[in-house]
Amino acid sequence: MRKILVWAALGLSMILIPGCGGSRSQVLKVYNWYNYIDPTVIPEFEAWYKQQTGETVKVQYKEYETNHELLSALENDNKDYDVVSPSDYIVERMLNNNAILPIDMNFGNTPNYISLTAPFLKEHFKGLSKDVDANQFAVANMWGTTGILYNADYVKDGDSHTWNIIRNFKYRDRILVKDSPRDVYSQIILAVKDKDIQKGLVTPQELMYYTGEENLALVEQFLMNVKELVLSWDAADDKNKMVEEEGYVDLTWNGEAVQAIEEAAQYGVKLRFSLPDEGFTLWFDGWVIPKNAVNVKAARYWINFMCKPDIAIRNSDVTGYVSACGSSDVLEHFIDNRFPVRDLSYFFGPGADSVRVNPVMFPDKSEIARSVIEHDWGDNTQLLHDMWARVIGKERRNTFWYFCGIFVLVGGGVFAFLRRKRVSVQLKTRKK
Repeated sequence: MRKILVWAALGLSMILIPGCGGSRSQVLKVYNWYNYIDPTVIPEFEAWYKQQTGETVKVQYKEYETNHELLSALENDNKDYDVVSPSDYIVERMLNNNAILPIDMNFGNTPNYISLTAPFLKEHFKGLSKDVDANQFAVANMWGTTGILYNADYVKDGDSHTWNIIRNFKYRDRILVKDSPRDVYSQIILAVKDKDIQKGLVTPQELMYYTGEENLALVEQFLMNVKELVLSWDAADDKNKMVEEEGYVDLTWNGEAVQAIEEAAQYGVKLRFSLPDEGFTLWFDGWVIPKNAVNVKAARYWINFMCKPDIAIRNSDVTGYVSACGSSDVLEHFIDNRFPVRDLSYFFGPGADSVRVNPVMFPDKSEIARSVIEHDWGDNTQLLHDMWARVIGKERRNTFWYFCGIFVLVGGGVFAFLRRKRVSVQLKTRKK
């Protein structure tokens, strides 16, 4: 069912991108992560907006796959999107660059669903800027963790509890890594600096800021050493590779893991998800209104609508990610006696200290204690992308030469075949 909805979302975005007619003030341009919404809520928002304001709006919905793609559209292409959903450190960057507008949360007679955002995430948003409260400029959308998805039939549980699994030779050519430099760097630096962390020389959270070329070099060396073990660097297709058992180990996000585990179970494939002992990143995406937005009113109503508990639940059901809404309705929806007991008091309050929910979607309070938040590196961000280009670039060159080799072999075979055929024809001619 989820696959059908994903394809529907893609089809819907293709339909909605072209001009819808009417003035720009009647169009809401939404730019969101791929597979990050229940597509049926889009026409519902249009009807709800009409009901609440008496005004007509048509949504142009478009998707992106990386934060880099989003930033390029906003900073380089100067696109006039009205509402977007960047990750935490991108919200921080946009705040620092004065690139987003404050959100007016006075909706008149319409309920303020934004107020239902879990205090846990509001506190994290406060830490994104020393100068302003980011909650005035951004509203949490989805949140989750980065960890290891693994095939339980081929990978030992003990191996999955460390980031060093991606340089374990036992899983050569079965390892998948996200083509996402910040997410990968942030996990690997925790692994290579684990001894320093244990000695108290540095904290995990300090490592999330740019701390010099030495750390970049350590992560680059780590990744260069595992290149020969990695089957694929992919931000979109790694889930399918895990379901089809091409890969056994995947550095990925928990929402992707939820989808993969559900799909794999249909084929008898046992996938599990682990949050390594060295620590991991807790990430969140926030709705923001870019500085050059045109339809600011519809944009803030969109954000409010996405915070409605029933809408939040539907989006979570489709994507596998957890909504930022901390209402009791959301908690009750996800309680499932098939799963172990978890302490979610940090998110839903004291009454949620012993509930049964999917552990991949909701980390336990004890696990949250090992989490860190990524931060913007400012001008040093380019150093990270340069490092990543060196790692991925060499991998791509290897792939290039691999295909060149195939081309030469195939070409040589064709040439030999044609040559034999020509010789055969010449012999027949001579015989005649």
